[in-house]
Amino acid sequence: MSLLAENLEKLESEIADACRKAGRPREDVELMAVSKTYPAETIAEATSLGLTLFGENRVQEFANKALCAAALRTELRNPAVRVHLIGHLQSNKAGKAVELFDAVDSVDSLRLAQRLNDAAGKLGKRLPVLLEVKLSPEETKEGLEPESSDAAQLLEVLPELSRLEARGLMTIAPWGAEEQVTRACFRSLRELRDRWAAAHPRLNFDVLSMGMSGDFSLAIAEGATRIRVGTALFGKRAPYKGPPE
Repeated sequence: MSLLAENLEKLESEIADACRKAGRPREDVELMAVSKTYPAETIAEATSLGLTLFGENRVQEFANKALCAAALRTELRNPAVRVHLIGHLQSNKAGKAVELFDAVDSVDSLRLAQRLNDAAGKLGKRLPVLLEVKLSPEETKEGLEPESSDAAQLLEVLPELSRLEARGLMTIAPWGAEEQVTRACFRSLRELRDRWAAAHPRLNFDVLSMGMSGDFSLAIAEGATRIRVGTALFGKRAPYKGPPE
């Protein structure tokens, strides 16, 4: 058994245990394998183990993997395999992102949403999106401020962007925070989802993407429907050495 297979087996056991403790069925929680900085061959091995949902942070990094790596060409033609952009996206790269990715999980402005909608229209594509919400005081975190006019405007206009399909919300908890702080962050996203879903019935908020390698059990306890796991699956991540984006 390969190291990745061993890690996946252990991770699945931990996810199942977290679901049991939360009184939720395992199928309620979708596992996204965060493959940023890992080579294309690693993604290919992961698909051979049954993983079908991947998260990438950078447009150019994934473009290089998808176009240059023979190991991925067959896997990416499989309609069951989906790759989502989960990192911050500059609006001037919206067109390339729509070409490459099956969904964008980090929409954080009306301008970006409009650019994605225009690009998807040109490609005859309907693009699933998540709204990224900033619930941490850290300056390095991206996302919509929940009570901001920007968020309110995006929520009002989003139903008219016919090439985008709103699916839910995404957030990142504060790094290294105590358990109660992390849980409060995840709980806030769930409560925000409930409020926004009631106020904007034309939008779909089914997906709550929250929780990573170090805190996914807490996220599951607070209602996560998708967790994003990289290190616990693939091992320690090497620093990104490609061009800045």
